[in-house]
Amino acid sequence: MRIKKATYIISSPDFEKCPAPDRPEYAFIGRSNVGKSSLINMLCNNDKLAKTSGSPGKTQLLNHFEIVSNSGEEGKKIVADKKWYLVDLPGYGFAKVSIRSRRKWEQMIENYLRKRENLSHLFVLIDARHSPQKIDLEFLENLKLWNISFSLAFTKSDKENQRIVSKNVKDFLNAMKETWQFLPRHFVTSAVKKSGKQKILDFIGETNEELEGK
Repeated sequence: MRIKKATYIISSPDFEKCPAPDRPEYAFIGRSNVGKSSLINMLCNNDKLAKTSGSPGKTQLLNHFEIVSNSGEEGKKIVADKKWYLVDLPGYGFAKVSIRSRRKWEQMIENYLRKRENLSHLFVLIDARHSPQKIDLEFLENLKLWNISFSLAFTKSDKENQRIVSKNVKDFLNAMKETWQFLPRHFVTSAVKKSGKQKILDFIGETNEELEGK
């Protein structure tokens, strides 16, 4: 699958104010400063689509982007374009904000994840430069409790020695094994080298096809 066009639609303070749930939706979330905007921009071939910042916690709303994608040609038949939503969610492990603001963000995220009826899949971003972080593992436990379908996307793999990246990924998955019977799909990515890009896009394309067939 390839993305032909990505357009910013709206930023919403609550899931009830999001666009009509009339198409598949894929959301991205991660700890503050995990490289979420950079990953989204890489996937969409647009460095200016999602706002990147050196200051963690800049994303404070539910940001929707309309995506037009195409899987290419099947024989001589040109496959029709597909439209879906990509959502940039506020980070957890928040920046320096008040307790009130933090709780507001947490509730907004939980409501979206649990009540957004067309949410097809969630990508949880993990910084590949670091050993397993408690805050990431705790967030995944919430997803288990809420029965949310998700994959892991390890980011910034180009910013550390590959041996260390491999060890951190393995250690994170091993940490999950302590409380998870089955491990989720995972991707190792780099916004700089564009690694993991096609695997994520193909997974989304395959999921869209499955949803269409239901």
